[in-house]
Amino acid sequence: MNLDQYAIVEEPFYAPVADELALFEAAYAERIPLMLKGPTGCGKTRFVEHMAWRLKRPLITIACHEDMTASDLVGRYLLDAGGTVWRDGPLTEAVRHGAICYLDEIVEARQDTTVVIHPLTDERRVLPLEKRNELVAGHPDFFLVISYNPGYQSAVKDLKESTKQRFAAIDFTYADAGRETAIVAQEAGIGLDVAEKLVRIAAASRNLGGHGLDEGASTRTLIRAGKLIARGVAIPQACDMTIVSALTDDRDTRGALRSIVSACL
Repeated sequence: MNLDQYAIVEEPFYAPVADELALFEAAYAERIPLMLKGPTGCGKTRFVEHMAWRLKRPLITIACHEDMTASDLVGRYLLDAGGTVWRDGPLTEAVRHGAICYLDEIVEARQDTTVVIHPLTDERRVLPLEKRNELVAGHPDFFLVISYNPGYQSAVKDLKESTKQRFAAIDFTYADAGRETAIVAQEAGIGLDVAEKLVRIAAASRNLGGHGLDEGASTRTLIRAGKLIARGVAIPQACDMTIVSALTDDRDTRGALRSIVSACL
């Protein structure tokens, strides 16, 4: 298996918020499975990409969803011209060949699917393939990372306690205003003055969390607004596209967001 397709060649831009770089490296050195917890768009995925580049390990990312089955993770038998053949799933490929496997938004997957990772998260570090009657030993470089947004999920979609306790966790949040401004300016290619206005809008929108919005504007959202602005879209229009219209369909909440945009500009 050639993992070159999963290699991250160029350094992904990431601005540390606290000591998460050192914490990830320590967990990786001990092969302690890691759970990243934080709001949507705060940089969890970019952080994992940056760490894979930093550690020079291939990264296999799996976007979890409610229709995902255990076979989607571990593999299945398929028919081809030569008959029935087994095809490893992305998790099995990572386990066999020593990649970092990142399960993004793991709570979106069914609990009967995610339990397949349990034997990989203790001292056994094995993946049972029941359909093949095979026990795949984890490669020495294999590392498992999961992420989810605890503030957005209902109790029905929360992680089982038996799963949570198998991981060390790093809490993520949005960067402070100065750092977030620098991130938005860098990623969107806009001036610091414009980025600062966008960050003020985001901070105000986040105060609406639980009062019409599930979540306010994320750093990712601000970067998208900034990219439109860099393309010549007026700031109010860019904010309306990426923040107001994207975050809610409720008329009153949209009105509140537009008032925030006007006040911050």
